Amino acid sequence: MMIDTVLWSRLVTGLTLSFHVIFATIGVAIPLMIAIAELVGIRKKDHHYTLMAKRWTRGFIISVAVGVVTGTAISLQLALVWPNFMQLAGNVIALPLFMEVFAFFFEAIFLGIYLYTWDRFRNPYLHWLLTIPIVLGASMSAFFITTVNGFMNQPAGFSLVNGQFTAVYPLQAMFNEATPSKVFHVLTSAYMTGAALLAAIAAFSILRKGATDYTKKALKLMMSVLLVFSFLTALAGDTAAKFLAEHQPEKLAAAEWHFETEKGADLIFFGWLNAEREIIGALHIPKALSFLAFSDFNAEVTGLNEFPANEQPPLWIHYLFDFMASIGFILLAISAIFFVFLLWRKRNEYNRWLLRSIVLGAPLAFLAVELGWFYAEVGRQPWIIRGYMRVEEAATTSPSIMPLFFLFLLLYIVLGTLCIIVLRRLFRNNPAEVELEKIAATHAAKVKEEGELQS
Repeated sequence: MMIDTVLWSRLVTGLTLSFHVIFATIGVAIPLMIAIAELVGIRKKDHHYTLMAKRWTRGFIISVAVGVVTGTAISLQLALVWPNFMQLAGNVIALPLFMEVFAFFFEAIFLGIYLYTWDRFRNPYLHWLLTIPIVLGASMSAFFITTVNGFMNQPAGFSLVNGQFTAVYPLQAMFNEATPSKVFHVLTSAYMTGAALLAAIAAFSILRKGATDYTKKALKLMMSVLLVFSFLTALAGDTAAKFLAEHQPEKLAAAEWHFETEKGADLIFFGWLNAEREIIGALHIPKALSFLAFSDFNAEVTGLNEFPANEQPPLWIHYLFDFMASIGFILLAISAIFFVFLLWRKRNEYNRWLLRSIVLGAPLAFLAVELGWFYAEVGRQPWIIRGYMRVEEAATTSPSIMPLFFLFLLLYIVLGTLCIIVLRRLFRNNPAEVELEKIAATHAAKVKEEGELQS
């Protein structure tokens, strides 16, 4: 039996990226949330926020452990699954791949120091300062790996001689034209998703056990962060669309089912296509695509028919784009409604329907991240390096790729199950209220001890 090694190569990588992006997003976002909570706790002298930082750090450690395994799997797959890609582009992307590992170790070193130095500093700001390199390390990891993806979309920093990349300029390859918009979008969407996750945990706790000072403060803090970063994510999406319109018009045209070049192009939401590529049942927003692409309602937008049929992305990316954008605006709306209710005293920001919406926001946010990455990768098809190497040219020809898929699938099932079990035992048997009582007792003992020493 002949095995379609290209298909199985796609499946292996798609499986790994789908699983890894969950923990990668958490790994980028949660350090910032920890830093914000601890800083607020210090400034307000409020133990609730300090406890948030402590508890979030414990959960973060578990996600880091899983992320290391899945990140290592991706590194292995670059060589095992896409050997021709690495042979061609390895000397170009080696620097950001190395720097991504460096950023991880930089983060891990300070994370260990941060974790084991709680209450060791007389000045609590000194402990908080340790969060800065952790946040920077997490963000740098995202930055460096995103530059690799940017290079695959907008290759730069080399000369092509006899089918080989020569005269390589790694910094030019890293800081390609796709990098600014991609990094902006990746970071803002990660922070948005992290805030949505922690807000959902607080909302879920209120729904199950009732509101406490701890859960109300956690919810309000994370909804504030969610409001800011959902707005910035929308802004990043606008920036990304303008980049695509100028540099990857075929991806934008496929996502919007925009077939003919025209001025004043409509933005199309959902709908479906018949056999003649006629759009049925879609919502058309007049001239909005031209404005989204060029900030001009009458600008000309390149149609998909301008490109060869064998270089056009699959048209189903339209749904990836629409669902991703819709989720972003839903999260922005939920966070805005929460603060409208909070400021409008006649409304209850802790009503069950709003809390349920906040809980639902977490899986929606992760779904949007998944859809965004699928859109980025599938929308580049048929290229693995746009304009230079097609996917089928890069994939392995080894029939062993099929059992490799099931091996990694088993690994991720085990990792995911263990992660859930550990997190449940870590927090379910140690509720925040019990820890707050311990913190209060410890604080009272310290005050008593200091008073006795002074007397």
